[in-house]
Formats: sequence, structure tokens, C-alpha cells
Amino acid sequence: MTRFRLGLAGCAGAAAAAVLGLALAWTRRPAEPARAPPAPPGGPIQLHDVTEESGIDFRHTDGSSGRYYIPETVTSGLATFDYDGDGLIDVYFPNGAPLPGAKPDKPPRHALYKNLGDFRFRDVTEEAGVACTGYGVGVTAADYDNDGHPDLYVSNFGPKVLYRNNGDGTFSDVTQRAGVANGSKLGAGVCFLDADADGNLDLYVANYVKFTCDKNVVTPRSGFLEYTSPRSYPPEDHALFRNNGDGTFADVSREGGIAGCPGNGMGMVCADYDNDGDTDIFVLNDVSASFLWRNDGTGRFQEVALMAGAAYNSAGDALGNMGIDSADYDNDGLLDFFSTSYQGQLPVLFRNLGGGILEDATVAAGAGAGSYATVKWGCGLVDFDNDGHRDLFLAMGHLQDQIDHYDNTTSYRARNVLLRNTGGGKFVDVSGESGDGMLPVYSSRGAAFDDLDNDGDVDAVVLNSREKPTVLRNMLYELGGKSHWLQVRLRGVKTNRDGVGARVKVVAGDLAQIDEVHSGRGYQSHWGSRLYFGLGSRERIDRVEVRWLGGGTDVLDDIPVDRLLTITEGLPPSAPHPGPMYPLLR
Repeated sequence: MTRFRLGLAGCAGAAAAAVLGLALAWTRRPAEPARAPPAPPGGPIQLHDVTEESGIDFRHTDGSSGRYYIPETVTSGLATFDYDGDGLIDVYFPNGAPLPGAKPDKPPRHALYKNLGDFRFRDVTEEAGVACTGYGVGVTAADYDNDGHPDLYVSNFGPKVLYRNNGDGTFSDVTQRAGVANGSKLGAGVCFLDADADGNLDLYVANYVKFTCDKNVVTPRSGFLEYTSPRSYPPEDHALFRNNGDGTFADVSREGGIAGCPGNGMGMVCADYDNDGDTDIFVLNDVSASFLWRNDGTGRFQEVALMAGAAYNSAGDALGNMGIDSADYDNDGLLDFFSTSYQGQLPVLFRNLGGGILEDATVAAGAGAGSYATVKWGCGLVDFDNDGHRDLFLAMGHLQDQIDHYDNTTSYRARNVLLRNTGGGKFVDVSGESGDGMLPVYSSRGAAFDDLDNDGDVDAVVLNSREKPTVLRNMLYELGGKSHWLQVRLRGVKTNRDGVGARVKVVAGDLAQIDEVHSGRGYQSHWGSRLYFGLGSRERIDRVEVRWLGGGTDVLDDIPVDRLLTITEGLPPSAPHPGPMYPLLR
């Protein structure tokens, strides 16, 4: 274990700034939905809709032609990540593609938007070389080749795409050389993880159902056509790819223990649920039992969802599962999980009891408030008010685009839901008092959460099906918020460079929090390569501990608040830390 001490005196000069790595640069198509007037400030969380002024002009398409192909229901997630290393979080939107019978005005493509600062973005898709025209479903980002630049993996209906970051603002399609196209399957969530803790990021690819357009099934209801249930098709095989460390991957699905277990994959997240030091895999399956793959530490997995209490909800129901996130919502030192579900179903808050057991705590925690009537997609356990307690954001909207004509209990478009964590493991619905960012009415899918303006609070981007996205600015500090915070960025040396799978513990007085670095989460999305810790009124951080994959530990003592702390594995305080330097603006 390496232990460092960093006090106020040590932060006075440029050398100490390098130690901390202060990297704050901050501080068929439905009609356009009606917009209500801005809500007046109310609760402690205020999200402001800045879509129009952001410069993000992306429009999602599901490629629909009125034939109700099931892929239309599942596109798509999105990714937030710093692709060019300038300290600002950028946004990548997968997009659909024309399905048989569709006649688009212009061919759609996926889109990458560069963050210019102050919530201004520029479309750099073509110049960056990521103008994928495949039928996008899921996406994740991580530095799979450990060269210091985050790469991008896009899951499609059809061959997937691996974009290698060239380090100069451009990407190269290396899918064929890497061997990760995964055939022509209908994709779902994807995650990078270091399954065998060898320092190289492996890849888990979830898929949905065995589907081809010539075998489409459509369901009539009340005189209208509906998208059919995934039960109308056989479940699809998932895949596990081992990173060979030379830019190529090997399909180790059989050796890794996941072969022979097809599932209707949706969102997924990789995390150490049983606290044994290796990375496990939680994969949601739509209207069937979910997978919880327990890692034995060598990259071989056993499916334990039923034994762990993760396969179904507390009533034993197989839900219409959508997205999943992982965090310690009750600050008990164990990672919990939150998953979204279909209309007429509660989401599920899986509270971690320890010992490899999860329980459905949804009702007790109030985690289903405001969301029962419609379909729930993207989700995030995010501390929006930096009080040290993780709040819940749910992206809402139905997949049946004719539902308003025959079901008055729900709607195709819906407002998103925000639940504030009041501490003690309880949530309250604050959607109606949290700013005009909670007023847009869309059929949303993926959602991602990162500090887009580097001011210390977490913002949000929501992908809306067949519409423009929603960009939400967290107004905590613009409105005079006083809560303190810490952001942590990891740099692995012996382990993978992004620190994916590493666990960080932050202790500030009476508050102790943990989090892990994930690559892929939510509804087929990616965000959070930086870790975010709200501190409330606490003005000093006693200790930051990093448990790297493989067992190494670094400990830093006496850390100032309100900054981004870069921790490089095993690097003593006297050594210069790599990476760009940015002034601390708040």
C-alpha cells in the first residue's frame, strides 16, 4: 500500500498542483412537443434546459417506416467522455439507420460533439472519423490499448464498430483487426472491463433477440399496430472478448463461462458487487431473468442472479428491464444497483446486504415514485446537489407510438423523473420543483451524467427517440450553492490506464463514500470516467483510498475540497503527474 499526505501547504505552488493534477477547466415522425413555461426555482436541485443554445443539433432516428421492426424500440444510448484530452467532456450520439420501407430525407449518421466550454458544442463527426452509418444501439468508451487516449465501441444492429483513438482528435476503425464485430446481431449494452486483472481491458457485448427484418412480427391492439414483445423472438447469445494486449481480442465466451446462456440483453454495468476485489457483470434481460455473472478472479464467470436476489424483483416477476446503474446510495460501503422497467412496473432498487446478496428495497426507499405509469429507460445514481447522497434520475417515455389512442393510463411522451435522496436511504420526487430542465416531454432513451462545464456539479444529456436530445445544466453553483465536492480521475500504471474497475473511497469527517470506475452503464450508455463525490458542508477531506484491480492500494491524506484530483497508481507526491494542467476556477 502506498500512502501519501497532501495538506494545504502542499497545495501552494505549481509543483503541488501537479501532484494533485488539478484538471478543472471549469468551473412517421411525431410533432414537436409542447413546452411549458419555465418553472420558478424551488428545490435544492435545479436543472436548466440549455439544448437550444448548446449548438447540439443532432436529431435521432429509429429508421422507422411504419412496419414496427423491434430494433426501433431499443435505439439508443449515448456516451459522454473526453475524446481529445482537453479536460472538457464531449458527447457521442449513436443513431439509427433506415430500415426497409423507410425513405429518409438524408442518410442519418452517428454524431460526436466537441465541448468548447460554457455549454457550447461543435459537431466534429466527420473530422474525427466517427461518422458511423450503422444502426446504433449501445456505446461505451475506454482506453482499451492503454495509450492514454479513450477509444469508442459502438454496438449496432449489424456489425459493431471499434474506433481507436489516434491521439490527434481523430479515430480509426480497427474493428476487423481487433476481431470484435460480433456478426450481424441486434446489439444492446456493452462494457469494457478487466475481467482477469491483467491490465488490459476486455469487452462484454450484450445482444437483444435473434431478429431479421424479413421475419418481423407485429402485434395489433385495439385497431392499432404495436411493437411485439421480445418473447416473439429467440434470445440472442452474448459475447466475452479477452484483450490480447496487442490490439486484438479473442472470443472467450466459452472459456469465460457465459456461452450457452442467451438472453434478451438490454442495459448493463460491470462492478464488484460482492466486494471480493474483482469485477462482476450485471446484465439486464428484457422480460426474462437478468444475469449476474460472478467473477472468480481469473475472468471466468458463474451466473448467480437467482441466488443473489438479482434475477427478478421481490415478487419474483421478470420485468421489462431497460437500464441499470451502480452506486452506494445509502453510504454503507457496498455498491447497490438501480434498474428501470416497463409501464405498470416499479423500477428496482437492489440494496446490497453484503455477502453477495441483494434485496429489492424499492418500496421502502421510495425509489419508484413518479414512474410507475410509463416506461423507464436511462437512469443514473447521481448526487446533483453535492450533499453526499446519490439522487436518482429516470429517463421516461413509451415505446408504443400509438399508445395515446387506446390507453389513457400512460403516454408516448413523458416528463423525466428526478428523485432526491434525503439521506437515510430515502428518496422523494422533486421533479416538479427542479427547474425547467424537468419540463421537456419526449420519449427518452439513454441518459448520461458528467460535469460538462467543469464547475463542480454534475450535468445531464438525454437522448430522445425520433427527436433532438435534451441538454441539462446543473445550476447548483450559478444559484449560490455552497456544497463542497471532489472529483477523482485515475491513471493506472500496472493496471489499465483508465482505472476501470478500481474502487475509490473518500472520507470527510462523518461522511464516507465509495465508487468505482465503470465503462458502460445505464441504458446502453457510458459516462463517469471521472468519479464525483459531493461533500455537503464539509471543508476538508481526511482520506482518499484507491483500491486498484489486482490488490494495490494508494492512500492520500488531508486533501483540499472543490477540485479534480488525479491519482496515478503508485506515484509518490514528489513526482510530476502526467496530463494537462488547468486553473482552478471555483
